[in-house]
Amino acid sequence: MHRYLEPFISKDLKEKMVFLGGPRQVGKTILAFHLLGSTDTEHPAYLSWDDLSTRKLLLAGELPAQQKLLIFDEIHKYKHWRNFIKGIFDKQRSKLKILVTGSARLDYYRRGGDSLQGRYHYYRLHPLTLDEIGSAQKGSISQLLTYGGFPEPFLKADEIAYKRWQKERKSRVLQEDLISLEQVRNVSHVELLLDILPSRVSAPLSVSNLSNDLQVTFETAEKWIQILERLYFVYRIQPYGLTQLRAAKKERKLYLWDWSQCENEGARFENFVASHLLKYCHFIEDTQGEKMELRFLRDSMKREIDFVILKNNKPLFAVECKTGEGNLSPNISYFSSRTPIPKFYQVHLGNKNVELTEYKARLLPFQSFIKELWEEDLTH
Repeated sequence: MHRYLEPFISKDLKEKMVFLGGPRQVGKTILAFHLLGSTDTEHPAYLSWDDLSTRKLLLAGELPAQQKLLIFDEIHKYKHWRNFIKGIFDKQRSKLKILVTGSARLDYYRRGGDSLQGRYHYYRLHPLTLDEIGSAQKGSISQLLTYGGFPEPFLKADEIAYKRWQKERKSRVLQEDLISLEQVRNVSHVELLLDILPSRVSAPLSVSNLSNDLQVTFETAEKWIQILERLYFVYRIQPYGLTQLRAAKKERKLYLWDWSQCENEGARFENFVASHLLKYCHFIEDTQGEKMELRFLRDSMKREIDFVILKNNKPLFAVECKTGEGNLSPNISYFSSRTPIPKFYQVHLGNKNVELTEYKARLLPFQSFIKELWEEDLTH
């Protein structure tokens, strides 16, 4: 399966290095092999830091000969990886392309050495979503909601395989990424945190309450969440503040990269929508260089709109999520006359498609919304 970022990465590799981050098992390695034009997992151009024999060769300064593209996977686990990559690129940039992949924020792990600023473009690979698999495909939403967007469980669509995959992914994040990258000592507490977080999706996250549940300090709980953000396990979004409204507290909302972990149907759908919108924002940022933000709107009276998309600090549109068709949310009619947000969308899992011009709003099926967002661009 070819991924949505492949043509953009292929183009950028002609001029600079490309760093590709994203969650574990989201498809980075398969994308890399597509760029190599090979399915051979033993291809000499694929260099994984997790492989001991490859690690020894790299530390000895040995690189595979006669390769036009080198793939460095998980090399950010090496303390001096930036100096190492910089040296190779500066010497061979005219004849060698370099792709660096990793299951963590590669723009964060800048351990040792000079900055690589100006030498690379950074991309974030997201799980499969409706825009990739085809929003009109029968059963696609149900399958995505049930098994998530990570390629292996989604494509297998098998309950037992899904549960085993979930268990193995969690173990690898804890044992490989958490320990090797962050040197967290109390892994059992972080494991408990991973079990708690799915129940906190969609509501403003109180780190104070979370620290009480875990029996750790506020600072420790906040640090652990930040680590999980860097490892692409969770992400948080900020409130959209407006001076003319009585703003709510500055608590952020938390979502999972794997929305299928949410047991509550409403929270899962909201996380599902959030992930589609974040993917869109990251795509525009990574391919066009625009500043994109995913936020939410909530006032002190607890009136809330699930999401607001900003481009270069200006609101483009807002999105409210409802699993059922229903009627227009009163929060949309309230905020539409009190904010500069030009358009409101209420998305659902039904078939209703209605334009309500007096509220600058539209009710429509989520698959229709996604199709228009990517193909017709709702921002124009």
